[in-house]
Amino acid sequence: MAEGLQGLRIYQLAEALADEVWNEVITWRPFSRDTVGRQFVDAADSIGANIAEGYGRFHYRDMRQFQLIARGFLEETGHWLRRARRRNLIAEKRFNGLDGLSRELAPQLNAYIRSLETRATKQPTRTKRANSSS
Repeated sequence: MAEGLQGLRIYQLAEALADEVWNEVITWRPFSRDTVGRQFVDAADSIGANIAEGYGRFHYRDMRQFQLIARGFLEETGHWLRRARRRNLIAEKRFNGLDGLSRELAPQLNAYIRSLETRATKQPTRTKRANSSS
């Protein structure tokens, strides 16, 4: 079993979503791929990238900030997914699969953010440490 970042379920889901988006968009015609597709792929890739960057941070508040950014990119990915469906770039079945991955990831990412918020309130800051040692 993978440990660290690659062992996080949210990271695994983010990678799966990004890979599925890529596999879909790469089949589109040039105009669709270069307009909607490019932004769709960028948003989906940014979810996992921000989870990874936050995971590598030292302070829980920093970690949390990157997870909030990842959540924003998840919402953007949903926006492009809906645009792709509305513009008939993606089949209903494929839409449902990608939407399902997004819906699975969202509550897990929110739970991770809440856990980081809890840890951040328990982690002493430099100011508190300096004051408590006097």
